[in-house]
Amino acid sequence: MSSSFGINIKYSIFGQSHGNAIGVLIDKFPVGEQIDFEELNKFLSRRKPGQSDLTTKRNEADEPIFLSGLNEQNITCGAPLCAMIKNHDTRSQDYANIYDTPRPGHADYTAWLKYKGHADLRGGGHFSGRLTAPLCIAGGIALQILKRREIFISAKLIEAGGAKDALMFQTIRDAAAKGDSVGGVVECVIDYPEKFAGLGEPMFDNLESQLAKVLFGVPAVKGVEFGAGFGAAKLRGSQNNDEFRIDDNGKIHTLTNNSGGILGGITNGMPIIFRTAFKPTPSISIPQKTVSLSEKKDAEILIHGRHDPCVALRAIPVIEAVAACVMLDLISIS
Repeated sequence: MSSSFGINIKYSIFGQSHGNAIGVLIDKFPVGEQIDFEELNKFLSRRKPGQSDLTTKRNEADEPIFLSGLNEQNITCGAPLCAMIKNHDTRSQDYANIYDTPRPGHADYTAWLKYKGHADLRGGGHFSGRLTAPLCIAGGIALQILKRREIFISAKLIEAGGAKDALMFQTIRDAAAKGDSVGGVVECVIDYPEKFAGLGEPMFDNLESQLAKVLFGVPAVKGVEFGAGFGAAKLRGSQNNDEFRIDDNGKIHTLTNNSGGILGGITNGMPIIFRTAFKPTPSISIPQKTVSLSEKKDAEILIHGRHDPCVALRAIPVIEAVAACVMLDLISIS
């Protein structure tokens, strides 16, 4: 399995949802950076399960254990940074039947095809959203380093089940009450100083593709758009083009930001804006049609276990983490 990304800084995610531990290994991380563990744990708690009626009831502390990469003062020392999170509240018995009857919407069937029936599918295994916890360790630290360079990243849920604003949460509750789930859209904004304009490359190493590659590695992500995104297809050039102006301080800016802060794959100094679409949680408490792999006949499955009625809710810090990891990587080679 290839679960690594990064051009200069190399991030690798390891582990399975119900294995002993999950974790992250980071090579070529910036040296001499102090880690604020209180701030990091606050960030990780935003993704942690079991905190409201809108999330899975799985109870995990999600406290990172650092194995290498820090000195005695908790400052990055140049060695590969490795951290892990132990798994505790697993209840693997809830997944006994999925090895023969793959769950619709999950990677059970494709994992069976690729790994010849040997993949660990308990809780989704290495395909699980649980693997975003170590991604948030890397991203949480990256956010601290970027903040010192006046780069700020924030995300929010803007849509759930087709509803917006205050109706989003009631829509999630309504679906959960019926044993169902909904998808959602998370919007992210990256603000940065003028000196970081010009990040990215044209064509295949552009900033959009670097972000999209990692965003699509987040479980349940099915779409990514920048700026006006697909809405730009409905506009005329006169509406979509971001016209340039010079402000009172002599700084060049655009009157609109339909490009999402990126032109030709390169940052133009305006805030980077993108949205990520999450599909509905495939684990639902409603009988679904599937097949028996051993008997080669149609079957039915009722999924057990504890699941989020809308994965996009807990994915908000995950999107921030992805953006932070990619941005830190890009400024390290700029």
